[in-house]
Amino acid sequence: MKLRMLWLRLVPAYVNDAQRQATKDAGTISGLNVVRIINEPTAAAIAYGLDKKEGERNILVFDLGGGTFDVSLLTIDNGVFEVLATNGDTHLEGEDFDQRTMEYFIKLIKKKTGKDLRKDNRAVQKLRREVEKAKRAFSVQHQVKMEVESLIDGIDFSETLTRANVKN
Repeated sequence: MKLRMLWLRLVPAYVNDAQRQATKDAGTISGLNVVRIINEPTAAAIAYGLDKKEGERNILVFDLGGGTFDVSLLTIDNGVFEVLATNGDTHLEGEDFDQRTMEYFIKLIKKKTGKDLRKDNRAVQKLRREVEKAKRAFSVQHQVKMEVESLIDGIDFSETLTRANVKN
């Protein structure tokens, strides 16, 4: 049995034709059989099975990624997708949420213990790992229990992070 490798590449909806072609060419140069270049919001809609429903409908797709926040309006008509409009903020990303959450906890820890985490790089990195885990957990939970053993000067840290904390 011969194994064929096919490459399906997702791109942001705002990518122009020249950028799409460059992406396709890069795959071909790399020896990949480029099957298709698909807009990320279209892929999200397919992942939710929206292509299987009959009739015409409009959907709004929000994409908060590691580097951008995009919103796309798509129309689907009997399995055929068309991106009607897209917009976004290339400066709002998941890392922005991480940073705000880090600041929240650094202030909270200073208030509770008198310790300034910013003076201990190891402690900052430990907290950052937990904040990133919490962010991922928020996709399925409304609150997350964060626990870090010996965060700073042998002090254990335990706190429940809620969506309300993050919003504020």
